[in-house]
Amino acid sequence: MKKILFLLVAAVCAFAACDPIHEDISNGGHITLDELKAKTTVTVDKAASGLNGNVITCQTLAPVNARWDIGGKDFESNYAKKKMKLGDHVVTLTALCPDGTVLIADYPVSCQEITDPLVKYYIYGGPDKPEDVPFQPGAWDAAAMRFSSTEGAHLPTIPDDVYFGLKTLIFDVSDVSADFDLKVMNGWWSATYYDHVKWTSGLNELQITQDMADQCAKGGEGRDLDLMLYSGSMTLNSVYYEE
Repeated sequence: MKKILFLLVAAVCAFAACDPIHEDISNGGHITLDELKAKTTVTVDKAASGLNGNVITCQTLAPVNARWDIGGKDFESNYAKKKMKLGDHVVTLTALCPDGTVLIADYPVSCQEITDPLVKYYIYGGPDKPEDVPFQPGAWDAAAMRFSSTEGAHLPTIPDDVYFGLKTLIFDVSDVSADFDLKVMNGWWSATYYDHVKWTSGLNELQITQDMADQCAKGGEGRDLDLMLYSGSMTLNSVYYEE
């Protein structure tokens, strides 16, 4: 399977300059382009071709209020992920300085194809775990697909060190019905991460955010990652991630 790697090229920017920094920016002072860069990260992830990965991640630390776009299409908030295709792209950051001035910076990125294979790490099923058999979760059964060795019906607890490095879980499913409707939450029902998710037979990706990792790790008072069917049916064959 082909893999995609995003290579971040050095930022070459067009921007409206603020005055040099004279005071603590947390107290409403000015911010320079260097300050903006120091508070901004643009990172890239490897993802399998044909899935829904191919993601570039942008983040700006407080107190800068930032807006991102690729080709005029906005990202969301100060932390954002966006799918990208092969080719050259420009990520544009528009940031509001603490004193009300605006900086605009362009971050060129190049998405190149590579052939280095990613390694699959199976959480459930697959060739590494032949004892795990495919199963069909029932509608409104919150235990069937809860990743908990103590409170789930099939799936094991995901270790903390996996959660905090995890970007994507991949679900290999089959026999997905037309009325399939899925909710992604934690084991205590106190957080909904994705609602009314539609899957098709084959490989389906679930993006893991930092908030999900923080809340679902064992240190988060048992709030394990939990997937529940509202309606429909499917067969879950395996769950894995790639590195």
